[in-house]
Amino acid sequence: MRFALLVAAAVLSGCAGKVEPEIRTVRIEVPVQVRCRAPDVVLPLWAAAGLKKGDNLEVKVRALLAERRQRIGYEKQLIAAASACR
Repeated sequence: MRFALLVAAAVLSGCAGKVEPEIRTVRIEVPVQVRCRAPDVVLPLWAAAGLKKGDNLEVKVRALLAERRQRIGYEKQLIAAASACR
C-alpha cells in the first residue's frame, strides 16, 4: 500500500511541475533569388546614320566624332545596367 502511495505521489508531482511552453517568433534570414530590375538602355540614333555620300569631309568627320562620343556614353549605360544586377 505504501508503495502504491509513493508511485501515485511521484506521478502527481510530475504533472504539477509542468510549465506551459513559451511562444515566441524567431526571424530567420534566408537569401532568395530575385529577378534583376535594371533599367532598359535605349539604342541611340547614331549621328553618322544620316550621312550622305555627297557630304563633304568636314561634315563626315564631325558626325563620326559625335558618334564616337555617343558610343562611349551608350557603353557606360550598358555597363551600369549590367553592374546593377550583380
